[in-house]
Amino acid sequence: MRFGWIDFIDDYEVSGKLIETVSEWGRSKGMSGIHGPLGFTDMDPEGMLIEGFDQISSLAAIYNFPYYNDHMVRLGFRKATDWVQLEIRVPGEIPEKVERMTRIVLKKYDLHLLKPRKAKEIRPYATKMFTMYNEAFQDLYGFTALTKKQMDVYTQQYFGFIRPEFVSLVIDSKDDVVGFGLTMPSLSLALQKANGSLFPFGFLHLLRAMRKNDTIHMYLIGVRPDYQGKGILAMVYQELTKAYIDAGIKVALTHPQLEDNNKALSIWKNYDARVNIKRRCWVRDF
Repeated sequence: MRFGWIDFIDDYEVSGKLIETVSEWGRSKGMSGIHGPLGFTDMDPEGMLIEGFDQISSLAAIYNFPYYNDHMVRLGFRKATDWVQLEIRVPGEIPEKVERMTRIVLKKYDLHLLKPRKAKEIRPYATKMFTMYNEAFQDLYGFTALTKKQMDVYTQQYFGFIRPEFVSLVIDSKDDVVGFGLTMPSLSLALQKANGSLFPFGFLHLLRAMRKNDTIHMYLIGVRPDYQGKGILAMVYQELTKAYIDAGIKVALTHPQLEDNNKALSIWKNYDARVNIKRRCWVRDF
């Protein structure tokens, strides 16, 4: 069984009662262990913060106090896997290696980059993108595929206010998505200024952050399995980096990535990047 949303005061009796109660429920359903934090899908916040407590996170991630981890160890949990998040300094120009790789891939495969000017030009590709997302992420730890209904919900959630220049879609000859990058200006500081409330004036901070910002959050990035390891990620990041430079973006923050997902992490060796946040999935047998 998995747990997703957990909160407790710094009292071992409280955390112990909480975990034991949900564990009893899991045993009654025939489960053999418990792990988390994991959401219903990978689109939900996952991973307990273990490093980077002083860093500003994204609105799609979990924050917890350092004492949580002491409680998990005391309760007999062990590491299942870690996610890392990176802070990338946006370069003044595209790394030469990334440009060269992109030219090779475009020449070798019958692919092209969608260059939308308006968000509505991207929307027809939303379902294709999420279908490809299911294929690309299916072997990652704890992954649960999105249903069609969930795809529709996330399309409404993300595509209603995206800036098209911060989206990169790689399309094949059949008009299918083989690679994508969905990124947005950071709303973290704006949410702080709004004090967690959109009304009466909180939404103005969000609107301002969407239009004028020097930090970007890279929410969703993926490559179809049959194109992984073929330079598609370089194409995605080249287009995004161009957009960041043009918009005056100075810092890009990645979404949590599994620490052993070398295919996804290897591209960052071409950039000025550092791990600034770590999150953990804990596991305990019954």
